[in-house]
Amino acid sequence: MTASDAIAVTRAVEAVLRQDRGRLLAALIARLRDFQLAEDALQEAAISALTHWGRSGMPASPQGWLLRVALRKAIDRLRSSQRDARKTADLSHLAVDEAAEDTADDIPDDRLRLIFTCCHPALDAKSRVALTLRSIAGLSTPEIARAFLDAEPTMGQRLSRAKAKIAAAGIPYAVPSPEDWPDRLQSVLAVIYLIYNAGYSMGPQAEASSHRDLCAEAIFLTRLLVQLRPDDPEIEGCLALLLLTQSRAPARHDAEGITIPLAEQDRRLWDRTAFDEGLALIHRAMDRRSPGPYQIKAAIAACHMADPGPDWPQIAALFTRLLDFEPTPVVRLNRAVAVAEAGDLSRALDEVSDLATTLSEYQPFHAARADLLARAGQGARARAAYDRAIALAPSAADAAFLIRRRDSQPI
Repeated sequence: MTASDAIAVTRAVEAVLRQDRGRLLAALIARLRDFQLAEDALQEAAISALTHWGRSGMPASPQGWLLRVALRKAIDRLRSSQRDARKTADLSHLAVDEAAEDTADDIPDDRLRLIFTCCHPALDAKSRVALTLRSIAGLSTPEIARAFLDAEPTMGQRLSRAKAKIAAAGIPYAVPSPEDWPDRLQSVLAVIYLIYNAGYSMGPQAEASSHRDLCAEAIFLTRLLVQLRPDDPEIEGCLALLLLTQSRAPARHDAEGITIPLAEQDRRLWDRTAFDEGLALIHRAMDRRSPGPYQIKAAIAACHMADPGPDWPQIAALFTRLLDFEPTPVVRLNRAVAVAEAGDLSRALDEVSDLATTLSEYQPFHAARADLLARAGQGARARAAYDRAIALAPSAADAAFLIRRRDSQPI
């Protein structure tokens, strides 16, 4: 095999894995009930493909070939460590599966079950995010570690512990029953939203780095959920929220990388395709008359982006409704901001004051409080709040915006 042939085969294997790794891994985990064994077997199959595809050419079904060979690799591993009759039965079952997997059409799509396993409430929130990115989105351990500013060995240990906990706790590899679906779905959507926010908070510096685009990964995962579970209004609401937020990305920063607030953005720069899709999705979701928190958040995003400007009384009312689902200090803070924008600054300041202890380490609290105090003419207190918000800013772009805003206030 020539050097150019080797490069072509490597690219072919990478392309198949980039497109179908999540589906292949889900199919393997469904059979093996072992995350690590499934990952190792798929990796070994990919290495074998480099040799076999280079010698014999691309198979008719590359996905089916990889699954069949991965199952064979897993059988070999299990056989070498066989200890009891149960494993003998498992091997017989897997041998039947391995012989049957010939085409891509033969591979059932088990990703929905895998998503719910990765996002099980028994795992801590960060482990759910990491395992979802690793197993479904296909990010490498170094990529996940960089995204969350962890050392690679630390993230590797986190992933290993999560996989071990799934096995030890007997966490089911299954879609929840109808009565458990709404609560468990919220856990899945919360993980996806965390992934999106992690990418969003990176700011423009992520575009010039080796970071994977976590915003794009979150949108991919939500689209996958829509595909696997069509007509669910909360999933549609979550996708609408992400698309509406992402549509503003081209206008979020100026030439110096400083954050531009929504009210000052050039709407001509917005991604109209993403905006229109998000708007259509939220209308379709809310027409189903089964409201949920992600639909409400998407409706709030749509109201923020209304032309010629935000509908603040409606936004405040939506935050009040959101409190029925998420009675949290953060939702109360956002409602207070909307109340101030709607014209009741005094009431907003009172509510923000009540949240001072609870949200003392929450950066957006200090940024919002600084803005409200500045509007109330309390310059010294506003500057102190800006200083605290700047110190807690998650990105240089956000810090630069707040410094500019602070320095524009009267002394």
